[in-house]
Amino acid sequence: MSEKFKVGLIGAGLMGHGIGKNVVAKGHELRVLAHRNRGPVEDLIKLGAVEAKSPRELASTSDLVIICVTGSPQVEAVVLGPDGLMAGMKQGLIIADCSTALPQSTIRLAAEVAAKGGHFVDTPMTRTPKEAEAGKLALMTGGDPAILGKIRPVLECFSDQIFHVGAVGAAHTVKLVNNFIALGTAAVVSEAIAAAKSAGVDMKALNDVVSAGGANSVMFGRIIKVALENDDSALQFVIENAAKDLRYYCGLAEGLGATAIVASAIEQTFLLASNLGQGKRFVGRLSDALASINARSMAAVK
Repeated sequence: MSEKFKVGLIGAGLMGHGIGKNVVAKGHELRVLAHRNRGPVEDLIKLGAVEAKSPRELASTSDLVIICVTGSPQVEAVVLGPDGLMAGMKQGLIIADCSTALPQSTIRLAAEVAAKGGHFVDTPMTRTPKEAEAGKLALMTGGDPAILGKIRPVLECFSDQIFHVGAVGAAHTVKLVNNFIALGTAAVVSEAIAAAKSAGVDMKALNDVVSAGGANSVMFGRIIKVALENDDSALQFVIENAAKDLRYYCGLAEGLGATAIVASAIEQTFLLASNLGQGKRFVGRLSDALASINARSMAAVK
């Protein structure tokens, strides 16, 4: 019989809810941090989870704490804050960060956690809330292979592919590279769709042509559904978070002395959409923001 863990969850949002649901379903104890968005928390409680009032409480009652929040400032707050995980950490506690975070922050946190007798690993994910609910996320993992091996039964509750990519911080690095590729493709597709709309191109015809050739991609398939069916359920990731991920990638590249020419332009594209009031919309709606700019430009030319 496989070992059962006492698991804490911080961040029961679009992705975190599916993570928590599958952890409970596989028989592990789950404590979930209280949150102002009560819907996902209440649902997990109905499934058998217990609500915790603070990260400190989670640290003192868990074998493993999973973090699934927006970015590094939020991760650092729940780990290092006055009522954070470090304040209640017991010897051997494992912290797994599923967030998209800055690798240098991850490495610093891992050192501080290790100094108090704990373990910190990065376990960011790919795919969408649909796969999170189905327990079919893909995880990149960075850190001590022995620690990752110990918690693998929990990780397998909500993922069907797990890749060990190196030491702590390596998974967050790979995640930023992966997101740059994905969001870069999304920006190209969105700009192309916006231009095609300006030209009066039939969206079904565009889909037929692109889908049959080398320009096709998973991202194109997700975004064209918005133009064809007004359906962005296949890409539930908001524009302002995409801009944040691209900012992190550009910072990573700058720190390495690597070029980020294309990445900077893509970041500015998402930032522009956010500044136009579209930041809370899903990435598939980026073409709407760009089309609105095109419409104003065309009107000015006329």
